[in-house]
Amino acid sequence: MMKSIFITGCSSGIGFLAANALKARGYRVITSCRKPHDVERLVALGFESVLLDLDDPQSVTQAAQQVLALTDNNLYALFNNAGYGVYGKLSAISRQQLEQQFSTNFFAVHQLTQLLLPAIEAHGGGRIIQTSSIVGFIATPRRGAYSASKYALEAWSDVMRLELASNNVKVCLIEPGPLTTDFKANVQQVEHNHTVNNPPIAKRFTLSPEAILPKLYHALESRSPKVRYRVTIVTKLAAIAKRVLPDKLMDKILVTK
Repeated sequence: MMKSIFITGCSSGIGFLAANALKARGYRVITSCRKPHDVERLVALGFESVLLDLDDPQSVTQAAQQVLALTDNNLYALFNNAGYGVYGKLSAISRQQLEQQFSTNFFAVHQLTQLLLPAIEAHGGGRIIQTSSIVGFIATPRRGAYSASKYALEAWSDVMRLELASNNVKVCLIEPGPLTTDFKANVQQVEHNHTVNNPPIAKRFTLSPEAILPKLYHALESRSPKVRYRVTIVTKLAAIAKRVLPDKLMDKILVTK
C-alpha cells in the first residue's frame, strides 16, 4: 500500500523539493501552499494539493479536513515544513508581528497536528517531521522572533515525541543551517535600515536544499529514526559549541556590534 504524506509549504524550497523527491520515491504526496496559483501549479504538475494559510485557523481546519477525506483517515506522515522569519531587534518588533510569527510557525503546527494525529495513529507507526532551524537551539541577534518560534517548536516536538512513544508514532526535527532556498525572500525585515543577512563566512558552508533529502528519507523510513537531523556543517558545529562552551563565551561569539 502506498504511504501517504502531507507536506506544508510546497510552493518552493524544501517543501517543493521534498514533494518531488518523495513522489519519485513512491509516496503518495499531498502538498499545500498559501496562494491559489501555487496550488494550481502543483496540481498541473500531477500533485494532489490543498490551499493552506497557516495564519488562519479556519484555513488550517479546512485543509486538514481535505487531507483526511483524501486519505480516508489514514495518513502515514505529516511534514510540518512551512514557515517564515521576522527579523529585527526585539525592541523593534511589535506584539502583533510576534503573534503572527508564532501563529504561522508554531500555533498552526499544533493545530494541524492535532487534527491529523488520529489518522497518523490509525496507520500504525506513522511519522511527524518538523522543519526547525539552527536558530531553534542557538539564538542570534536580530533573529529573536523567528528563533523563539523555533525554540518553541523544538520543545513541543520533544514533548510530543514522549507522549506518542507508546503509540509508535515517531517525531523528528530537521535542523538546516544555511541553504540556497527562497527563505530569505519571504523574511519580514522589521528594521529597513539594518537588513539581517548571514555572515559572509556562511557562504562557504551553504548547501543546496537537496542536502536535506537523505535526512528526510531516514526520518521517514528508518525503524529507529533520529530525534534531530542536523544538515550542514554549521549546524553540527553550532550544536557542539552550544553543548561545550560557557554561555558567556557563546555570547562573545554571537554578539554583533
